[in-house]
Amino acid sequence: MSSRKHQKLTLKERVIIETLLKENNSQSYIAKTLSRARSTISRELHKWGENYREEYSAEIAFWAAKDYYLNKRNRDKISTYKKLRFYVYKGLLNQWTPEQIAGSIKIKYPNDPIMSISHEAIYRHIYLTPQGALNKKLIKLLVRKKTRRRPIKKKRGNGSKIINQVSIDLRPKHIELREEVGHWEGDLIIGAGHKSAIGTIVERKSRYTLIIKLKARNAKEIAKMFSKKLNQLNPIFKKSMTYDNGIEMAKHKNITKNTGMKIYFAHPYSSWERGTNENTNGLIRRYFPKGTDFNKISEKMLLKVQEKLNNRPRKIIGFKTPKQVLENELKFVA
Repeated sequence: MSSRKHQKLTLKERVIIETLLKENNSQSYIAKTLSRARSTISRELHKWGENYREEYSAEIAFWAAKDYYLNKRNRDKISTYKKLRFYVYKGLLNQWTPEQIAGSIKIKYPNDPIMSISHEAIYRHIYLTPQGALNKKLIKLLVRKKTRRRPIKKKRGNGSKIINQVSIDLRPKHIELREEVGHWEGDLIIGAGHKSAIGTIVERKSRYTLIIKLKARNAKEIAKMFSKKLNQLNPIFKKSMTYDNGIEMAKHKNITKNTGMKIYFAHPYSSWERGTNENTNGLIRRYFPKGTDFNKISEKMLLKVQEKLNNRPRKIIGFKTPKQVLENELKFVA
């Protein structure tokens, strides 16, 4: 064992580690199998946190280590700090977007300057050397998996502002806990050539989804159709909705007047604040990929997809369906 004291773990060894972890073997057993010191195995797994048995990835661990030794002199923040690096990589492995990673880390480590990163810095790290072995793997973990990233175009002027909007900062803290039904997140999915759209609203606790047929993208049509759809629900399911800063929500007061629901607005460029809705839009895109003309999609087809999503078991709610969760809530109504 002494002859291997200073040798780095190989990809083959890491694959064995991953396999033995899935078989629920102890760190001591893994160390003995590989003829390694237990401390070596412990250090390797400690980087992945408490849930290393579920989250450890041999490939990511190997390429992260290789990147560390190859780029010691040219290191960004993610490369410099192991704890930050593995938080970001674990987020990517869990199919989180850089926006969701950057947002969640602020909540989990509010007073730790090391554990603070913008989504743009995460993207820069991923695309630093897009042809590099590690970067190729990181790009494949992104939702869109683009090999190149176009720079964000700056908008001219201040743009249109929504009058009387209430910031998500003023939203009651208990809504974040998802312990109460009736709090929703809303958005639009835009069709081909930005000439059509559908509305999507997702309940935060149950993940119950509403898909709304729209004749136009203007604020009047959206307020009308969102209100109509929401008013089909039992009153206990109509408490609040969180939306982004899209000008299509300019008539949000009409929705509040028609439904009694309070409307809160997320911060600009903070899609992670409506993560449930963003993830659901990704599921809907499986049925209506980018380039779909929603003017040609019937309301009947939208309802069919809505039913599929609401009758689909979800791990995050204990493999119940969103519909079952809502129906269960009705049992407690006096």
